[in-house]
Amino acid sequence: MSAHRPRWAKPAVAAIVLGALAFLLRKPWLTVIGAALITAQPPAKADIAVVLAGDFSGERILRAANLVAAGYVPRVLISGQNGPFDGQEANLAIAFAVRKGHPESIFIPATNLARSTREEAAALTPILRRLGARRVLLITSDFHTARAVRLFRRAAPDLEFAAVASPAAAFDPADWWKSREGRKTVLLEWIKTVTEPFGI
Repeated sequence: MSAHRPRWAKPAVAAIVLGALAFLLRKPWLTVIGAALITAQPPAKADIAVVLAGDFSGERILRAANLVAAGYVPRVLISGQNGPFDGQEANLAIAFAVRKGHPESIFIPATNLARSTREEAAALTPILRRLGARRVLLITSDFHTARAVRLFRRAAPDLEFAAVASPAAAFDPADWWKSREGRKTVLLEWIKTVTEPFGI
């Protein structure tokens, strides 16, 4: 006579099997989680590019400056907050790009008090309208593109926004889970994405 199996045995075995499959197949679904944060397009002609604040490596402003050099846009609006030691992020970014050989005349500083992408969109869209821009390229880190373009379109449905990605050293959608910085980047961006509809 066979021993009676407890009721939880089958669910436990199923959970173990599913867990093992999830582990073995982790690369495809983890890649999907990272790739879902990206909504980027190849560069196209536009009235202006906007460099979003928060990149202290200089990749975003150099990406935008190269778009000017390639003839995609004539000028670049640089967003930035007041920083430490009385520095202003926008002006510091412009000075960095000038040292890299780009003309200062193509940049327009836009210092603001925004503490989130939602607030940044609210601060910058009136400036874009005053400048007469209709089509705008948003330059931001690749993991930030989906949320950024969504918030700017919501803030100014009368303008046309397209996101152009700038590489981020801490994020690669194909293997972001392999580094601490990659895991932090994806976790924080997903928290912001999930809480965005609640205005948090």
